[in-house]
Amino acid sequence: MISAYDISKIVLEQSMRAKVGHIGSSLSIAGILAALFGGVLEGKGPDDPDRDRFVLSKGHAALALYAALHLRGWISAEAMNTYCADGSMLGVHPDSELAGVDFSTGSLGHGLPLAVGAALAARMQRSDRRCFVLVSDAECNEGSLWEAVMLAAHQHLSNLVAIVDMNGQQALGYTKDVLSLEPLPAKWQAFGWDVLEVDGHDVAGLIRAIESLKTRAHAPHVLIARTEFGHGVSYMRSQIKWHYLPMSEADYEDALKDIETLR
Repeated sequence: MISAYDISKIVLEQSMRAKVGHIGSSLSIAGILAALFGGVLEGKGPDDPDRDRFVLSKGHAALALYAALHLRGWISAEAMNTYCADGSMLGVHPDSELAGVDFSTGSLGHGLPLAVGAALAARMQRSDRRCFVLVSDAECNEGSLWEAVMLAAHQHLSNLVAIVDMNGQQALGYTKDVLSLEPLPAKWQAFGWDVLEVDGHDVAGLIRAIESLKTRAHAPHVLIARTEFGHGVSYMRSQIKWHYLPMSEADYEDALKDIETLR
């Protein structure tokens, strides 16, 4: 079983070692990735053509994805320790050359269009695989995302599951101030999606919610996951500056103590 604590601990360790930011964004999705890679995504391995696909649209949180892939056994400890080093495959944004990464991402708003293509491809190939895509709430400011929302509903892509990391903030401000999204669930529903609102930090609850979805039915599905930016680290919670800042040694020690509450 993969836990949010284990993912969060790796995020902190590797962020500190590499002296790289995007920590708060990675911590907010630790529970979602624990649910997906620890209990939801089906497949025999990264080379299995019929395994479920996953797209991390908010590519700047790639470190959390690397942690999940490592805990699933697809990235070695040695490779993890090259995060953000020269010549490493593990950059700040994920690269599809890495085993287990289906799509290179980081240009925000493009992940859902890629996932729509992957879901359509599965249908055309008569495969039972599903496609999951994790987008940020700020990406819902992007027109390309809503074009994909419309196409997915028009094509009745019930094998597509989008998860919105609703942490309420983005690079330079709080989402409600930059461009308000509420009522976000009603917007997705109006476009013909099956909508569920969930606690993005409740791993067991997320697994149950996803297992309840009818992925052989009619409409695509979206989980509006209410999350907290910097979850588990008290001084990072909902603080814009931790979108980019790296940690000091003292910050790191405090963060490791804080995430003990996630065990």
